[in-house]
Amino acid sequence: MEKLAVIGAGSMAEALIAGIVKNKLMDGRQIWVTNKTDHEKLTSLQKQYDVQTTYDLDELFQDANLIILAMKPKDAAEAIVHIKKYLTEEMLIISVLAGVSMNSIEMLAGQSLAIVRAMPNTSAAVGKSATALAINQKVSAEQMKLVAKMFATVGVTAIVEEEQLDAVTGLSGSGPAYIYYLAEAMEKSAIDIGLEKKVAKELIVQTLLGAAEMLSKSTKEPEQLRKEVTSPGGTTEAGLKVLETYRVQHAFIDCIKEATAQSKRLGDHIRAGMEV
Repeated sequence: MEKLAVIGAGSMAEALIAGIVKNKLMDGRQIWVTNKTDHEKLTSLQKQYDVQTTYDLDELFQDANLIILAMKPKDAAEAIVHIKKYLTEEMLIISVLAGVSMNSIEMLAGQSLAIVRAMPNTSAAVGKSATALAINQKVSAEQMKLVAKMFATVGVTAIVEEEQLDAVTGLSGSGPAYIYYLAEAMEKSAIDIGLEKKVAKELIVQTLLGAAEMLSKSTKEPEQLRKEVTSPGGTTEAGLKVLETYRVQHAFIDCIKEATAQSKRLGDHIRAGMEV
């Protein structure tokens, strides 16, 4: 029987636990969770998902074959060094630590390990994450299949090379914030043109859901879908001309490129700190 040990109990860890339990991939009693000091959070997870919680590392790692590293990246080095004596080559290490490479994890653990790096986003909380997965050569096909099932409980998955995870971070990892930023602007404009906030939010949410569904179901490119909505001399064209004047599309492109660059910089900073 599988035993999953989760190190860290933040929102991403909870989303994964919720997805795994809800979809009956594992029973809550097969999942053991710990964190640094937040006793209340562990109690809450235990009550809500029937998971096991402990601060006893011997108990946590006994018979565990799946380990999720979900602490804050800034705490990763200290945490991995603290648990390294419990890690073995037979375990599968699943890391959701942004910027912490597989090589860095192995260096801190002082041994060769089977590692999957995952880059989900906050939409995992509602089962709609876009998660990229990268693996090293020590991960078996059976292990990879299990990890794919785990992250499928919180959304869709894609397999990428580890070098591509910074780009994934800039695009979909940070992506929900870009959409929320757009929704903020739409809400503000709705109030300015005389709509009530509640009504505006309902319309905005449905508009975003509908557009996302069209992108998902249609075989047409986004450009073609946009053109089909844009009648010459119409309202959509008038609005889009303003966006073009402000170079909004270019701003989004630069936004994603800069987020990707920042992910690389943070990764370099973390690696440099580990080498000191």
